[in-house]
Amino acid sequence: QVQLVESGGGSVQAGGSLRLSCAASGYNTGSNCMGWFRQAPGKEREGVAAIYTGGDSTFYANSVKGRFTISQDNAKNTMYLQMNSLKPEDTATYYCAVRMARDGDFCYTVWRAAVMDYWGKGTLVTISS
Repeated sequence: QVQLVESGGGSVQAGGSLRLSCAASGYNTGSNCMGWFRQAPGKEREGVAAIYTGGDSTFYANSVKGRFTISQDNAKNTMYLQMNSLKPEDTATYYCAVRMARDGDFCYTVWRAAVMDYWGKGTLVTISS
């Protein structure tokens, strides 16, 4: 059974930093697309960042480029999202998700469309001004 468990959310002031973690278990640890998504109240879910584990290609939403960094630790089956220079508009519930992927282009496509196979339950990030 695939399980994705997010952690690291919390409340910080604007300009601060948080690091989210996504611990994964129960799935094929071959080439995958792992992504972070977020959903703010009253808004649609949006892709924040993704990483293709077969080649370490990374992708970011324009709104977070230069501020967020996605990474993975294969030994720990854990994905991270380092978030710096946080803004109030970053406030949302953040979800991690995974899908098997054959290459980076496919990873980008499924991430942008949010067509992932497995999802975590989310962790809340609140940024105050």
